[in-house]
Amino acid sequence: MKKDDCFFLGKIVKKYSFKGELLIKLDTDEPELFEDMDSVFVELRNNLVPFFIESSQLHKSELLRVKFEDVDTEADAEALLKSDLYLPLDFLPELEGDKFYYHEIIGFTVEDKHFGTVGIIKSVNDSTAQALFEIDRDGTEILIPMNDEFIIKVDKPNKTIFVETPEGLIDLYL
Repeated sequence: MKKDDCFFLGKIVKKYSFKGELLIKLDTDEPELFEDMDSVFVELRNNLVPFFIESSQLHKSELLRVKFEDVDTEADAEALLKSDLYLPLDFLPELEGDKFYYHEIIGFTVEDKHFGTVGIIKSVNDSTAQALFEIDRDGTEILIPMNDEFIIKVDKPNKTIFVETPEGLIDLYL
């Protein structure tokens, strides 16, 4: 399994018991969706390694307490601390309407109501306070905030996102 075929699920943040249990900080608004998993990929030395889950339960609502098969001691658990966890993309629930996952919209065209074709989304920058579409327009990078008020429509079949940005925003980059 390659990382490109997976999504980031969360990170192992601490040990829970002397029996090898771990606490995972899930990167989701709906942790209950991932409470009954059979397995998960753990990133170890840049490789995704499958780990089978013996038991799991939500712990203080946002953490998932997990007992992996063959992780039976504190030392075993210690070796996995701070590891990132991944699941295959097909485990993601289907989103309705104009909702989308960031990885889904890479390569989509952005059309602005007033400006016209802005360019192609090459990535999403979510390291800022507000996530940004990073759009390539013939080699020039244009950043548009992923604001619900700007997004008019997401046309998944035609790989197009229609936006209405404040006047002059796109011109700032050109």
